[in-house]
Amino acid sequence: MDEETRRQELEQEIDAIGFNRLNQLGNEAVAQKLILGHGHHGGKYEILRRDEVLLLTPAEAQAYLEDLLKN
Repeated sequence: MDEETRRQELEQEIDAIGFNRLNQLGNEAVAQKLILGHGHHGGKYEILRRDEVLLLTPAEAQAYLEDLLKN
């Protein structure tokens, strides 16, 4: 396996870990009835609230959900 292939596999693994964390945070927020739903949509991360739809980058969505769950 060459260096480029290893780098790509590592990036995919990191992306999967980030996705899993984001999914976990979203599920926890749904369970606590803080949001109605969440998921990837058009290259962004969508968070559904009662009166709004947020389209954020995955990093923004993670920060938003972590803050929401703290309060």
